[in-house]
Amino acid sequence: MAQNETPAQDQNAPVAEELETAQGGVEPEVISEPSAEDEIAALQAAVAEAKDQTVRAHAEMQNIRRRAEQDVEKAHRYALEKFAGELLPVVDNLERAIAAYGDDEHQKAVREGVEMTLDLFVNTLKKFQVEQVAPQGEGFNPELHQAVSMVPHPEIAANKVVDVMMKGYTLNGRLLRPAMVVVSQGKD
Repeated sequence: MAQNETPAQDQNAPVAEELETAQGGVEPEVISEPSAEDEIAALQAAVAEAKDQTVRAHAEMQNIRRRAEQDVEKAHRYALEKFAGELLPVVDNLERAIAAYGDDEHQKAVREGVEMTLDLFVNTLKKFQVEQVAPQGEGFNPELHQAVSMVPHPEIAANKVVDVMMKGYTLNGRLLRPAMVVVSQGKD
């Protein structure tokens, strides 16, 4: 058994030496307690940082809430934009039909029916803030008008709308379709 105990003692020998070296060879570190002022300053800094983070988080939440409210408002105001844009050719065709009838007495009843339909249609669009842009005789505005051509006109000043080829429309002040216009070049 003596032979078996020797290797076990040899294995434990390095551990014992390390303990002796650690205890005797190295002086223990002296850990000093922080002073009360240091602790107070550290706590005050932590409180200030927490307050700053709270204020920033509150401001960010207000910004998110305001942006969401604006997005909802815009969605409500302009929800009809695509639908109204699809209805504009119907108004154009009703106006063309009225122009095609002219003053024919045989078609007078049909013309009046188309005119009443057009009036009802336009009034319904106005209820939903779809407004016509018919700039006959006004100055050319590139934000609302699209110039189809320019013609010399001796009686009308330059950059005035001479003719409206197709009316434009706005929805709540936002352009749905520009008015297609002919603009005067002025005198030659």
